[in-house]
Amino acid sequence: MSTKATLSLAYLAGAVATALASSAAAAPLSQEQVDAAMKAGKEKCYGVSLAGQNDCAAGPGTTCAGTSKVDYQGNAWKFVDGGTCTTMDLPDGRQGSPEPLDRDLPS
Repeated sequence: MSTKATLSLAYLAGAVATALASSAAAAPLSQEQVDAAMKAGKEKCYGVSLAGQNDCAAGPGTTCAGTSKVDYQGNAWKFVDGGTCTTMDLPDGRQGSPEPLDRDLPS
């Protein structure tokens, strides 16, 4: 097999592996995972995650975890330590919320 063919095959294998990993990361959290986080003192907090780092609920057209499109997207939530959601230090006076927000939504 030529070097070019070997490199092409390696590139293709890497792309497939990345695609599979991405789809696994976007899977919804199981009820067991949610229950474990809540039991550990975590709470759902909307509008605090960076793009692609939400735990779930990123609005219409998304599948779940890791699918938020913009930083601090108001309809995407992340688990945070209990009692810290609304007091987190976020840019530009933003605050987290235990309920979905109508701010910083993708266009």
